[in-house]
Amino acid sequence: MKEPCLRRDGLLVLDKPVGLSSTQALGQAKHRLRACKGGHTGTLDPLATGVLVLCFGEATKAASFLFESDKCYRVTVTLGVTTSTFDAEGEVVARQAVAASDGDIREALVRFTGDIEQIPPRFSAIKQAGVPFYERARRGDMALPPSRSVRVHAIELLDRVGNDVTLQIDCGKGVYIRSLAHDLGVVLGCGAHVKALRRMAVGRFTIEQAVPLAEVSPDTRLVESDAALTALPAVVLPSFLARSARRGQAVFIGGRSHEGWARLYDDEGAFLGIGWSDLGGEIRPKRLWGLGSHVEPVGAAG
Repeated sequence: MKEPCLRRDGLLVLDKPVGLSSTQALGQAKHRLRACKGGHTGTLDPLATGVLVLCFGEATKAASFLFESDKCYRVTVTLGVTTSTFDAEGEVVARQAVAASDGDIREALVRFTGDIEQIPPRFSAIKQAGVPFYERARRGDMALPPSRSVRVHAIELLDRVGNDVTLQIDCGKGVYIRSLAHDLGVVLGCGAHVKALRRMAVGRFTIEQAVPLAEVSPDTRLVESDAALTALPAVVLPSFLARSARRGQAVFIGGRSHEGWARLYDDEGAFLGIGWSDLGGEIRPKRLWGLGSHVEPVGAAG
């Protein structure tokens, strides 16, 4: 007989192990927590390890804001070898001699810093007409996903051992590190692919906070879900306005000079949810939370 799943509300900063997709890592963490409802906040390839922020219960309402967060990666790129998937899991399609010096690499990296156009790999989860490109690629379809504008804040050359180059990359949403590695190889004239990849941070959540999957259990303490929203300004509502906001009613609070999303709290510090604030002082609740994190059996395991 299956044990009942538990009502879990909050975030788990997981250190994803190698060999699992993000969905598989979520499934295993959900099972270990005995949580009823969960979601992940951005795809990590099976080859990649590191920070994967998982949302459970009420915290799934914050997932879209974490998708928008900046990321930090540490990647080992092997020069001289090109693969079909742009990483070590693909078939080798070309081998070339490597003549690039460290100075050549640093000079090339400048071209990948700032706002750039990037074509994602054929073997990616991006969908066209409802079909992931990786499924098309496995059938021999050579079509590429459309290019996208992405932002790379900084790239640092940390180390080089032979043809293996270790980089640290700070970037915005939507950057494919595999594509960056492949394109670096093209610029250097020798080809390249990702040998190893570790995500060091998602927004404010860092690898130092991450819990290894093997250590996750029903006793694992989750992070309060409003921690995913610290980039948004906080608005404290007096009790009579908080009651209206909890019912989804728009409220007015004077002295506002911010337009956009805001975190809403009552005057006792309880997190209410997310609202849209306009310059006129009206705040319209959009996503409301329950009464806080707690754990209780609510039914059969999902």
